[in-house]
Amino acid sequence: MAGTGKAHLRDEGDTIMRVEDLVVEFPVGRNAKVHAVSGISIDLAQGETLGLVGESGCGKSTTAKAMIQLPPPTAGTVKFNGTDLTKLSGEALRQTRTDLQIIFQDPISSLNPRRKVGEVVAEPLNVWGPHDEAEQIAKVDAMLEAVGIDPAVARPKHAHEFSGGQCQRISIARALVLEPQVIICDEPVSALDVSVQAQILNLLEDLKAKYELTLVFIAHDLAVVKNISDRVAVMYLGKMCEVSEANDLYERPAHPYTRLLVDSSPQPDPFVEIDDMTEVNSELPSPITPPSGCRFRTRCDLATELCERVEPQMRKVADDHYVACHFPLLPVIEEAPFAEADGATDRSSDS
Repeated sequence: MAGTGKAHLRDEGDTIMRVEDLVVEFPVGRNAKVHAVSGISIDLAQGETLGLVGESGCGKSTTAKAMIQLPPPTAGTVKFNGTDLTKLSGEALRQTRTDLQIIFQDPISSLNPRRKVGEVVAEPLNVWGPHDEAEQIAKVDAMLEAVGIDPAVARPKHAHEFSGGQCQRISIARALVLEPQVIICDEPVSALDVSVQAQILNLLEDLKAKYELTLVFIAHDLAVVKNISDRVAVMYLGKMCEVSEANDLYERPAHPYTRLLVDSSPQPDPFVEIDDMTEVNSELPSPITPPSGCRFRTRCDLATELCERVEPQMRKVADDHYVACHFPLLPVIEEAPFAEADGATDRSSDS
């Protein structure tokens, strides 16, 4: 699994954002570094919602933040509307970032506790305009109304006077106020009750249609990602394992790790038979010293010497369905250039 390659990338003219060979590393100590993201390639079409899923520590949030240069990646390219963001700095990058906004995971701590809600939502306007107070108030009120918050009640209050769900709505209003093209949703519902989660997800869907937004949606809950995403990318230990249209990925996972995630997802059915045979081998490897070859091999039942020696490449198993695995669970219909030469044969019939 956890491999590399660009077979899943679409034509550059069909995408609003294109990430190639993204690497993010953080130094730890004198001679070590955390390999948080290692060669990720992904793209976004206009109006699409891309879901990023995987275990904690797999690099989902780091990938999304690096896409908007928070922080700038160690290596790789991030093209937004044809412009490589990694080549920008100073005022040029600041101007571009107005089209790239983020909704943070913790809805309460992401809001300034000393400022009133009206000031929090208006803060981007104080920087980028309009600077006329009446215009700002009108725009803030419009955004608060769009997310279901009464502006007359909310503007004079502070964040601590609202519930978690209301604070997340306020965070969404702040992200929308500059009319961005792309919004990173970094686990925006993980801290909320299930009933509130549904409200926020429905709100995001409505706002996406109304404002023609493109979303990157990060979450642990596979059911949430499936319901909101058009395309899903599965990550493991800084690498990409599988990319597919949402329904196809959940109905027919091609990677052993994706199947593990799907099988581990609880089903809201009291009569469903519980599969207690699903288990995973060993502990999650360290991102400081990740395994050679396929990074999932230390926990995979299908792993062989080939998985230890050769990093798998993205291969096509269906229309808009790609997997980085030497032994995928679905037949490969388009081989990576190296696969036959290295003896990577399809073993889907044995799985």
